[in-house]
Amino acid sequence: MPRDRGTLQKRLDRATGDLETPIAAVDLAAFDDNAAQLVARAGGKPVRVASKSVRCRQLIERVLAKPGWHGVMAYTLREAVWLVREGVTDDVLVAYPTVDRKAIADLTSDPALAGSIALMVDHPGHLDVVDRVTPPGKRPDVRLCIDLDSSWKPGPLHVGVRRSPIHSAAQASALARRLVERPGFKLVGMMSYEAQIAGVGDAPPRQALRGRAIRLMQSRSFPELLKRRAEAVAAVRSVLAAESGADLEFVNGGGTGSVAVTGADPAVTEVTAGSGLFGPTLFDAYRSWQPTPAAFFALSVVRRPAPRIATVHGGGWIASGPAEQSRLPQPYLPEGLRFKPDEGAGEVQTPLLGDTADTLRTGDRVWFRHAKAGELCEHVNELQLIDGETATPAPTYRGEGHAFLG
Repeated sequence: MPRDRGTLQKRLDRATGDLETPIAAVDLAAFDDNAAQLVARAGGKPVRVASKSVRCRQLIERVLAKPGWHGVMAYTLREAVWLVREGVTDDVLVAYPTVDRKAIADLTSDPALAGSIALMVDHPGHLDVVDRVTPPGKRPDVRLCIDLDSSWKPGPLHVGVRRSPIHSAAQASALARRLVERPGFKLVGMMSYEAQIAGVGDAPPRQALRGRAIRLMQSRSFPELLKRRAEAVAAVRSVLAAESGADLEFVNGGGTGSVAVTGADPAVTEVTAGSGLFGPTLFDAYRSWQPTPAAFFALSVVRRPAPRIATVHGGGWIASGPAEQSRLPQPYLPEGLRFKPDEGAGEVQTPLLGDTADTLRTGDRVWFRHAKAGELCEHVNELQLIDGETATPAPTYRGEGHAFLG
């Protein structure tokens, strides 16, 4: 969706003119367009929303009401329990293993929760934690999903994130056999997140050599994963058929950066996306598709310490990940502002440089984009949902009193 930044700034300023900064806002037109684009890229497979990238119940409900979207990938079990109890969804896959005893007790004491939530596992030890909380025979079956490692391992190298130890079809088959033999559990799914493809932009700005290296890595990594994932899924299905006559309910894969290629994988039945709804700056580095920027935060100019410098109050909303330039928020509106190199995005003040700074007066606003998506919501109690020039507040998870990971 082509955007005129000047027009966008006027809309944001007018919609939020009576509010005090800091303000976090989501442009609903861009959000909805991104949601439609992600469905189209998924090639007919359902898209599961990654809640960590949204962290606002109203926006999760909004995207789930759209054709092509179904189910939530939660980032903690406690969050999953809350979403089901609030009626947001009855289909939640918890993306990471849990040892939260309170949340496990909630899950195993309520058949409706147990039937709506699947836990991620990559080792029988995860089942031991559940059994210690509520022994089998005293609870409904707990639904399980195997996390298949999607990293690429050429020789001694490990390319990708360190997640599950289950890498091969043989390892997946062995784990599946141990899971189906355990009373009180039901194996229903598999998941594999190809982080080195979905989470790494292949065109980092001003880094041409690195971009070529990333594209080469991805061109080698993905074909290997397609073959290995298909073998692992087939092996697990074989175990299920032999042991219980059942089949996998879902095979999940992908992320915003790989929706199209993962959706085309015959072994995958659904894809996950979330960051693409907000369009944070990290996704500016992708060649295949760049979401329209939809999420912003505004800070006020409080100082003019020198010519070509305007200082805003706050600004240090740094994204998680490696400590590098790509994790900084970026001044977006008005155009032409940049950080002071030796100060960056400050905890309580952020000097901004450039000719544009001379046009700013005390009290004017600067709109920023966060490097990641849902982490924006950990800084504010509400998002302003912008429809035209109207702003409607919607509480974030934090605003509803929840910090599931902090």
